[in-house]
Amino acid sequence: MSVKARARLLAVGVLLGALLLALPASSAGPKQKRLTGGKQLTHFSQAVALRFWAENPEFAPKELTERLEQVRAEEHPGKDRGKPGAPGAAGIVFNADEFGLPQNEESVTACRANTSYVLEGTNDYRGLLDPLGNFTGWHFSNDGGRSLANEGLLPPVPLLSDPATEVPSGGDPVMVAGKGCAMFGGGLAYDAVDPFSNPNGIAVSKSSPSILASCDTAADPANPDCWPTRRLVAEGTGIPDPTPENPGHFLDKPWFDVGWSGDAEYVWIAYSDFAITGPGDLDFTAEIFAVRCTSDLATCTEPIPISVDDVDVQFADVTIGPDGRVYVTWSQIFGELTEEPQTFVHKLRVAEAGSTTFGPEKIVAVEELPIPFGGLLNANDFRIATYPKNAVAPHRGNSRVFVVWDACRYRPLDTVCEEAYVKLTWSDDLGDTWADPVELSRGGNNYFPSIDWDGERRGADLAFTWFSNRRDGQFDNRQDIEFASVDVSRPWDVEDRRVLTSGMNESEADPLLGGLFIGDYIEVAAVGDRAWVGYNANYRQKELLGEGVPVPQQDNYLDRVRFGG
Repeated sequence: MSVKARARLLAVGVLLGALLLALPASSAGPKQKRLTGGKQLTHFSQAVALRFWAENPEFAPKELTERLEQVRAEEHPGKDRGKPGAPGAAGIVFNADEFGLPQNEESVTACRANTSYVLEGTNDYRGLLDPLGNFTGWHFSNDGGRSLANEGLLPPVPLLSDPATEVPSGGDPVMVAGKGCAMFGGGLAYDAVDPFSNPNGIAVSKSSPSILASCDTAADPANPDCWPTRRLVAEGTGIPDPTPENPGHFLDKPWFDVGWSGDAEYVWIAYSDFAITGPGDLDFTAEIFAVRCTSDLATCTEPIPISVDDVDVQFADVTIGPDGRVYVTWSQIFGELTEEPQTFVHKLRVAEAGSTTFGPEKIVAVEELPIPFGGLLNANDFRIATYPKNAVAPHRGNSRVFVVWDACRYRPLDTVCEEAYVKLTWSDDLGDTWADPVELSRGGNNYFPSIDWDGERRGADLAFTWFSNRRDGQFDNRQDIEFASVDVSRPWDVEDRRVLTSGMNESEADPLLGGLFIGDYIEVAAVGDRAWVGYNANYRQKELLGEGVPVPQQDNYLDRVRFGG
């Protein structure tokens, strides 16, 4: 192959086809040729979309199809454990990737009882080289996030309907530390070759700091010994030829929390259930469900309907508050299924401590200018949509509920998002009334906000992080990581706003993904006066799959922040 031809293959997404050889063909059922991977896939998690295109290049975006076909016969190198994390433009590169493959969509947690234990999750594209196709990466530190102690991939989990059959982890990582520093990791689980025709679900696994630090991932990154307790908490039944009378179900975009509620510690999980009703791109409806599991994952409830009659929804978030109540937020989407300008209605339901019965639906805010599904920021190409997140903190003897999200200041053509900014609102009466939203960000495009309550100190603070393009005044393209905090009693007053990255990141500078994917979220975890921020950036240069010269590539990072008064 000529140098010129090989250079073309290294452009946006071109090596996806080469990685097809790393995954086995599915034996669970026929490939669902009816799903073209168009508008429907813009609504599902982007890890699902990318892996579906990698396995089905005929359905990939037109600009990728020819390149994907060209590289089907490319070979990939053998596995190598790699080297520990190294300093970056902020924090550390929090992986040991020697292949130069991407990591994105970071979730991070720190144990409140011992902040030496920090766990980050990613969509880890080294999973495309895993024999079973496990795709959810975990990255563990036992020195407070100063260095990487061990990492791997979440292993497969058995189906509820057929325990003899396991499905690989599939991205959308969520990492949470429980009581006694028990570590929980989870996300999607599905057949990457044909996710929509076969059983799939939401997986949660449990481990401990000692196991994660010492388990062997050199020979098998998805070593099941690293996560000895694992299960599907909910299962979707995919079918090859769905109809309105016989829809297929794909479970997507989970989030979960671990905490004391009533008389015990529980794991609460919220997720979207897509009912695929036909072959068309928009032939689907969606509903939010929640599941409660015991902290040992031995028993779980049946799925509990949350959104009920909303038809088109996404982005559930769940928090077990310090009062033991369970708070679930999500967005109802208007306009997407009718191909009209989109409006998002953010909503909340609350269950009392120890209860699995949720109270009435409350409207948090009506967002007239959300970043829409299928839309883009004005100077970036990656998939993005408004994603609300919540946190709960005590305030004057009650619970103050906070919801943060990103929105467009202007939206030309109803799809181009300009001057995206971060908004925050709160309620002191369990969602009956809400404060007028305040703006946390300051100029430029700001997106992917995350929120956490520090939960420890007197005068406790809320910590926030998001991507921002505001320092790129010329092109509005390159990005930083911004951090901010507010006092729970004065959330309208940003007391600490700072840029964590010393140099702006070029989000398009990855030879595999280009500017197509950077994840759907990043996360901040706060304990006391410290916060850990997990995000992705392209500062490190590596040879891609051992070929060529070192070039910038997408990595997951971890930064440690001291904040608050």
